[in-house]
Amino acid sequence: MLRRKSDRRRLLLGAALTSIWVARRLMGESDYRLRGKVVLITGGSRGLGLALAREVAARGGRIAMCGRDAESLERARASLARFGAEVMAVSCDITDRESTRQLVEQVTAELGAVDVLINNAGVIEVGPAEAMSVADYEEAMATNFWGMLYPTLAVLSSMRQRRTGRIVNITSIGGKLGVPHLLPYSASKFAAVGFSQGLRAEVAAYGIKVITVVPGLMRTGSPRNAIFRGRHRSEYAWFSISDALPGLSISAERAARKIAEATCRGEAEVLFPVTAKVAAVANAIAPGVTTSVLSVIDRLLPNAGQRGGRRKGAESQSWLSPSWLTHLGDRAARRYNQIAPSEHKTA
Repeated sequence: MLRRKSDRRRLLLGAALTSIWVARRLMGESDYRLRGKVVLITGGSRGLGLALAREVAARGGRIAMCGRDAESLERARASLARFGAEVMAVSCDITDRESTRQLVEQVTAELGAVDVLINNAGVIEVGPAEAMSVADYEEAMATNFWGMLYPTLAVLSSMRQRRTGRIVNITSIGGKLGVPHLLPYSASKFAAVGFSQGLRAEVAAYGIKVITVVPGLMRTGSPRNAIFRGRHRSEYAWFSISDALPGLSISAERAARKIAEATCRGEAEVLFPVTAKVAAVANAIAPGVTTSVLSVIDRLLPNAGQRGGRRKGAESQSWLSPSWLTHLGDRAARRYNQIAPSEHKTA
């Protein structure tokens, strides 16, 4: 009798452990580690890309990063190397398919096959729809969608052959709901989200995990290098202030940590911060209400003013920005290589 009870307990324990293992597998959790892995980060020279490179380095990953600006790329590489990270930096335009293919070949030759691809490079255009040109939409699609597709296609064959790999696509809450004054950006990010989700389903059989990252506002200092249309100073003011407020935004360090953890677990999607989660859920449940709220917000944003006026954030400063309201964002811009060292005193 006692033996039967003991056997029953062992069976129940075995069933429980098996259930936990199956649940973890279904949830995408695993013992995947970044230590020793070759991690390619596009747009790695500044902002979130640089924060991710630092997080990967802290976890023992071998980093390859690319960017279009050779000067900021070298600054990023040198800053990582000073802390003992194994890092290579390659100047590359990921909107060009051949250049991207050559990038992956070079990384593979020097570091080995890419284990983790982080598609982080992106561009942001801010302004009302009537101030946007077709070229703004083309630019957004070229970087935010094609610039994600080309690196993905370049690493997929090797990952399939090895039956392992991680592809991390940094999209945006703007890919879950259309945000006023960010239409080119939102359109391109919707495309990115759709591709990323569909690709995960198609490559799962090869042991490849595709992680769709859907962040809201992050303090990366990116407004300084974003593109502004219409009344560019007013557009820059609202965007840079929103991007810097701690209640609305998340620090780049926390964002990078969340992305690294989701990558190791192989999660299907990671959505943050709380404001972005609330917005995504509200839009899924009541899209009409969400659109009405966004319509009210749109009325508070600057009107088109004069057409044209394409300016970078650094050229769009005013008495509102920089100010104490943008302090955290300005500090992030210095910390994450958005500003050349020679400009730090004036930024």
